[in-house]
Amino acid sequence: MSKVAIIGCGAIGSTIAKAIDSGLVKAELIAIYDIVIEKCVDLSRSMMRMKPLICTDLECLLINKPDIVVEAASQEAVKSHVPYILEKGVDTVVLSVGALLDPQVMERIREASVKGRSRLFVPSGAVCGIDGLKALSIVGFKKVKLITRKNVKSVDEKSLLNLGYKPSDITDSTVVFKGSAEEAVVKLPFNINVAATLKLATDSEVEVEFIVDPKTPRTVHELIAESEASRIRVIVENVPHPDNPKTSYLAALSAISLLKRLIEERVVIGT
Repeated sequence: MSKVAIIGCGAIGSTIAKAIDSGLVKAELIAIYDIVIEKCVDLSRSMMRMKPLICTDLECLLINKPDIVVEAASQEAVKSHVPYILEKGVDTVVLSVGALLDPQVMERIREASVKGRSRLFVPSGAVCGIDGLKALSIVGFKKVKLITRKNVKSVDEKSLLNLGYKPSDITDSTVVFKGSAEEAVVKLPFNINVAATLKLATDSEVEVEFIVDPKTPRTVHELIAESEASRIRVIVENVPHPDNPKTSYLAALSAISLLKRLIEERVVIGT
């Protein structure tokens, strides 16, 4: 049975852990790690079958030789930990995708994966159509645009303040950011991983528009992509994660689906 370790015991990390614990993902959860140790303790206590090792550092996480490590913590965790994990020969699933748009981070990851003969995987996350975009990247794109609309309660307050907006002052639909995917993941590091995923899938410039709307109950991602082979327009209306409104429930389910694919599937569907 495949052995999995998880970095980050927030809403998504906990959802993945419970999917393993319930048997939905046929794997053994051997270790969990979070900089807030209480989150690890609470997660461990909530589990029915698995009793993973609670870790306070990366060496602890790797001591029992996991087959896959899932990062569900932060961009900083990706930068600090993922190259080392890959260099040790452990395949890694990254959810804080924004970190991968830093060229220096990506170069370190590529070098580490070659040295460790390991691979890095990025789930589709909170958007659909990634398989089509990957196929179209062969011929290139004329345009790729992402329009994201979120309730103010689902947006990181510090990010809004840094953009010059006080959350309590936003009473109507407001465009708080326009720019590239690279700029978006820096300005909105906890709210726009989708932009990074699109950038990686298309290998093209991605125009991002981020709207804060106190009246919308869901997080809406509208993707528009144009190429010589196809025109794609996808609208996804995501329900917030029940344990963290800043995260879409679909993002957690996407990671679980990827784990099942890596661990269980012998017939692979999709690009």
